[in-house]
Amino acid sequence: MNCFREESNEPHFVLVPLAAQGHLIPMVDIGRILAERGVCVRLIITPANADRIKPIIERTKEANLSIEFVELSFPNVKFGLPPGCESVENIPDLSLFRPFFEAIYSLDEPLEAFLGSLERPPDCMITDMCNGWTGPIARKFGIPRVIFHGPSCFYISTDYNLGCHKVYDSVNDENEYVTVPDFPIKLEVTKAQTPGFFNNPLFEDMRKKCLEEESTADGVMINTFLELEQLFIENYEKKIGKRVWTMGPICLYEKDFEMKVGRGNTEAIDQRHRVLTWLNSRDAASVLYISFGSIAFTNPQQLMEIGNALEASNKPFIWVIKKKEMNPEIEKWITAGFEERTKDRGLIIVGWAPQMIILSHPAVGGFITHCGWNSMLEAISMGVPMITWPRFADQFVNEKLVVEFLRIGVSLGVKDTNYGTEDVVLVKSDDVSKAISALMDGGIEATARRQRSKYFSEKAKKAIEEGGSSYINLTDFIHSFSKPEARYQMKNRY
Repeated sequence: MNCFREESNEPHFVLVPLAAQGHLIPMVDIGRILAERGVCVRLIITPANADRIKPIIERTKEANLSIEFVELSFPNVKFGLPPGCESVENIPDLSLFRPFFEAIYSLDEPLEAFLGSLERPPDCMITDMCNGWTGPIARKFGIPRVIFHGPSCFYISTDYNLGCHKVYDSVNDENEYVTVPDFPIKLEVTKAQTPGFFNNPLFEDMRKKCLEEESTADGVMINTFLELEQLFIENYEKKIGKRVWTMGPICLYEKDFEMKVGRGNTEAIDQRHRVLTWLNSRDAASVLYISFGSIAFTNPQQLMEIGNALEASNKPFIWVIKKKEMNPEIEKWITAGFEERTKDRGLIIVGWAPQMIILSHPAVGGFITHCGWNSMLEAISMGVPMITWPRFADQFVNEKLVVEFLRIGVSLGVKDTNYGTEDVVLVKSDDVSKAISALMDGGIEATARRQRSKYFSEKAKKAIEEGGSSYINLTDFIHSFSKPEARYQMKNRY
């Protein structure tokens, strides 16, 4: 029997991710996890994004999972966007950010038409927090709606508390430190480092919409686990008066090697044999992995500073450089001597890397990261300590969680928000070298940091096992939206 048909008793959920790799990847993972637990899942996606995760879609079909990827045409031309620009990291110019999100918000009509064509309405809609446009649609069809937050709960609770107390209303200097009110620990941040989402006059209407729709949601889902962020989960849940389901680390649910390789982008598949062969030849915990996510751009001068530090460190390394960063200047610098001098211990990947395969390999002993939550949680799950280099959005607060609270990271001391478009060098090679040495060269602090990383990795793996905190939360979440009476009880729980 088709589980999507009206007579089916199986729960039916619709997932609406934000069109950005860091948001899409965990939402796709959530869809597959729910389908494996007997939920009928429909995941809303656009054609270009579907093409990027084609191997995942094909493997899902092979596994006979009840998950359907529903493609909604993306209106590039109508909003002046180039062909194929269907994800945040593909936006070629800052001036196109507003048109891009207007295009996303225009998906309300095709989504409404799709839901109206179904034999039975979904039992639940899981929607990215940035997709405030989905709220009215869910209400029209009487669908309970749960907000998915991509960042850490540490960041979400920080942002929520700052907003509730309107802390920044009286702050004129964006670099002035303020204390986060009603927070479980003393935390000092600046407005420049915690701007919140859509924090630009051009996006004020969208920000207002998202906040309003978050307040009317039936609950919140976060990719984290209780043992990592319990203080902050409890703080946030108390503040919003809604159920918060922590279901992570989502990256650990995937056991299929091929799915791990192709997670997020088909490009990674082409790299797998090269990467694994190289890693298999290295000693345990000897390799440093360097990657700055899908959005942050690193200018040529800064890339060369990083390269000089890697060369000076004398450590084996895997360095991911984006295609858009590999301009003639960098190509010339690499081929003019850097590649030759480091060929016996360095591997450069241009484009998308199979990150989970790399981080889970026993040869990897450290990770220089931009502090995006997906990357950080993957490293935590694998017990890999980090060197932190935040750029924007939630990343500076994520850094504080990892460096100051969990104490499994070494900070490079970057204080300024940077999208990489500025022709400046924020971190000199000497500072990168010092951080590499602190992380990788041993000593009492480095050993303790590595032990703590291993501790949280073990807790992460137990959380998703049967009887673990995230496993129990997932079961409760499915039950809460599976039957009308269960949904009623959940709504009246608070």
